[in-house]
Amino acid sequence: MDLIKMARELGAAIQQDERYIRFMTAHDENERDNELNELIGKIQLIHMSYQHEAAKEDADEKKLKDYDTQFNTLYNEVMCNPHMRVYEKARQEIDDLMKEITGILTLCVRGEDPMTCDPNAGASCTGDCGSCGGCG
Repeated sequence: MDLIKMARELGAAIQQDERYIRFMTAHDENERDNELNELIGKIQLIHMSYQHEAAKEDADEKKLKDYDTQFNTLYNEVMCNPHMRVYEKARQEIDDLMKEITGILTLCVRGEDPMTCDPNAGASCTGDCGSCGGCG
């Protein structure tokens, strides 16, 4: 049994899944949205300016606050963009799929039955990784 070959086959199957197709379509739409990309570029510049100012020994708190305000305003614009909203929903779906797949594999490595193990059974994450057997 060639596990690497099987992993590649699983990867190919994931790329045929509707969730993956929605995610890639949304990604491509974001790439074509010039207004969205311009906003993202502005956010990156503000973030770099903030980091540069914050690294100074005598950082100007007013400048930092202004950068923070500008960042949050632009971030809200980005997240309200229709293409970004579709992308975020699709990204969450693909993330959930990958967490479930990883969770199943993790449980199998721990000796669980591959056909019946459920990474979501009893899942109530507290955020404290020491309190459970793992998220997957």
